[in-house]
Amino acid sequence: MKKKLVILTGAGMSAESGISTFRDSGGLWDKYRVEDVATPEAFHRNPELVLEFYNIRRRELVTVKPNEGHIGIAELEKDFDVHVITQNIDNLHEQAGSTNVLHLHGELMKVRSTKDESLIYELPVDKPEIKIGDKCEKGYQLRPHIVWFGEAVPMISEAARIAEQADIFVIIGTSMNVYPAAGLLDYVERNVPVYLIDPQEVRTSRFDVHHIKKGASEGVKELAMRLGEGVIG
Repeated sequence: MKKKLVILTGAGMSAESGISTFRDSGGLWDKYRVEDVATPEAFHRNPELVLEFYNIRRRELVTVKPNEGHIGIAELEKDFDVHVITQNIDNLHEQAGSTNVLHLHGELMKVRSTKDESLIYELPVDKPEIKIGDKCEKGYQLRPHIVWFGEAVPMISEAARIAEQADIFVIIGTSMNVYPAAGLLDYVERNVPVYLIDPQEVRTSRFDVHHIKKGASEGVKELAMRLGEGVIG
């Protein structure tokens, strides 16, 4: 039976593909306040602005490709039972070939009804936009299928269950400051090896983390080499 390899990814995972992160100077988030585009209150106050913000992000997404890190994670499925838990709303893991991806914060290329959360629709790549007046089959306005600040994270319980079952746990490109995602590490059994791939220092609740101080692409290459050789640390 293959070992269960659980990988938690954040914005640093997709940065090498050209996706803007919160911390990018001069990036998309410098032009918009989170409170104005990523909260339920913002959508109620100015839905046109919120919809256009996510339209911009989708137009960006359809122009980029998975990086070598995404592809390397997908290739690990040959030898491991890989489960990706991502804080990212892009679909680059899926594009790279990963088959078990759980999105904690929603999915950019999907939209849903403002009244019936079960009505979820995938947007076509050639028309990745929604506007005021675009409605679900029940006649209600569509909104981004995104977990906004202040909203519950519906997939966190399933993510915790997956983390509990990990034989190996890997963290890539996340500051571990965003909860509840950062708390997933606390569900990992104490005897399970934990890898952290990030060029920067990252504080975690574990003192036995094997830190690979590289970006996502090079870090995943080193991870694959260590796992292939059975080397921990």
